[in-house]
Amino acid sequence: MTVLQKQKYETGVFHKKGEQESVNNTRLIRSALISVYHKEDLDEILHLLSGIPAILYSTGGTLSYIKSLGLKAIAVEDITSYPSILGGRVKTLHPKVFGGILGRRDMLEDVAQMNKYEIPEIDLVIVDLYPFEETVSSGASFEEIIEKIDIGGISLIRAAAKNFNDVLIIPSQKQYPFLKSILENQKGNTTFEDRRKMANEAFRISSQYDNAIRNYLSTGHLPDGGLDLSGGVSLRYGENPHQSGKFYGNLDDVFEKLHGKEISYNNLLDIDAGINLTGEFDGPGIAILKHNNPCGVACCNNQVEAWQKALEGDPVSAFGGVIVANREISAGAAEEMNKLFFEIIVAPGYEEKALELLKSKKNRIILRQKKYSPPLKTVRTVLNGLLEQDRDKHVEKPGELKCVTNRTPSSGTIEELLFANKIVKHAKSNSIVLTKGKHLLGIGCGHVSRVDALNFAISKARATGKDLTGAVMASDAFFPFADCVEIANGAGIRDVIQPGGSVRDNDSIEFCNKQDMTMVFTGIRHFRH
Repeated sequence: MTVLQKQKYETGVFHKKGEQESVNNTRLIRSALISVYHKEDLDEILHLLSGIPAILYSTGGTLSYIKSLGLKAIAVEDITSYPSILGGRVKTLHPKVFGGILGRRDMLEDVAQMNKYEIPEIDLVIVDLYPFEETVSSGASFEEIIEKIDIGGISLIRAAAKNFNDVLIIPSQKQYPFLKSILENQKGNTTFEDRRKMANEAFRISSQYDNAIRNYLSTGHLPDGGLDLSGGVSLRYGENPHQSGKFYGNLDDVFEKLHGKEISYNNLLDIDAGINLTGEFDGPGIAILKHNNPCGVACCNNQVEAWQKALEGDPVSAFGGVIVANREISAGAAEEMNKLFFEIIVAPGYEEKALELLKSKKNRIILRQKKYSPPLKTVRTVLNGLLEQDRDKHVEKPGELKCVTNRTPSSGTIEELLFANKIVKHAKSNSIVLTKGKHLLGIGCGHVSRVDALNFAISKARATGKDLTGAVMASDAFFPFADCVEIANGAGIRDVIQPGGSVRDNDSIEFCNKQDMTMVFTGIRHFRH
């Protein structure tokens, strides 16, 4: 017995020397246990394994499928000398199966016991769990749902993941491409890092699966869009260079990166804010974001004109910002955009010439947005815990608005008011938005006073020579006094949209009536902190 083996035998501790040996040591896949629910895309994997050649072990429908391909496989029942029992509930739960997975190859006592009890080594475990969540979503009966709680499969996953020093676990169909690459490019040899990576993925899948079951048994339904906080991708840094940062999720589901430098923590916040805003526009729209707030927004069928109007919103703040569009970027628009220094552009597509123009800046990040579903919940840390809430998905419609003034706004004005309301919804509170002709004239956001937010919005509009006569005003929350409508009227604004709900709403309503202004209530507050 070597010193290392004696150390592992007596203490079970992997010191750095032993760990480094594992890191540098590869394991050839000589045997595989395969137990899957879905058989799609498995045939190529099976042929590659047989070509090594690797011994295949299986049971039930998977065994039949392997043999239907003309490949040889050994039934698990032939190893355990026990049949599948209790209606298939117990098939792989046996010491000869789990011993073959959990046995430590470099521990002499484990090897001796495996030889004594004729336990075959298993180097690879492929599992695809019973579709519990799909069964719940299908409206199946309680009894059918309970039968889709996988026991053997989840046990195999955890056992193989625990012994990743010797065994590779493939815990779902999504990891088939990873295994295929190992079989083709590494001739079936797995590295320590390969096995550890899949072990991490295995425990993530196991955790999600158990959480779905727990949620169903406690509430009667599946988790509603919670976030997966396992793993995480390291970012260049956090909000500031002295802070580390990570992203949890799969950005490949959201966009394809076409060009530019690494995306940062702050970039992701701006991208998220821009996608959420432009996603609410029915027609073509462009938004320019700075520090998660819109500084330029316009909706127009002519994309060049939309860009020019968005830029007019605040050409100073637009410098170094993030551009998000909800339509393909044309060459004409790209040519105009390219005159401005900006960090990121996000759009569902780009004309070939547009992409060529935009790539002229080496570090500029260009993203092609995909269709995706954001989480149904938003989460943030606070004190020593987390706050969770439903995502604010409400978008006001004309029929929901309540006109509270003597004069009623025209249909065109209603459309403009709703446009302004969408922007104010996505600005930090307290926020006021001024728009005209479907483009942003001025915005005041993140102010501690609503009056300050309004005055700032007016000053921003006037600083760039904009005429506020005929503009509309949107507020993310109610007016506690009439001062805001008084200031707005003095600036030439005649139409207002706000949630309403103040005990002094009548003060604002009476002033609007005296000045022949219109005001509509949404009944929905859109605070954003």
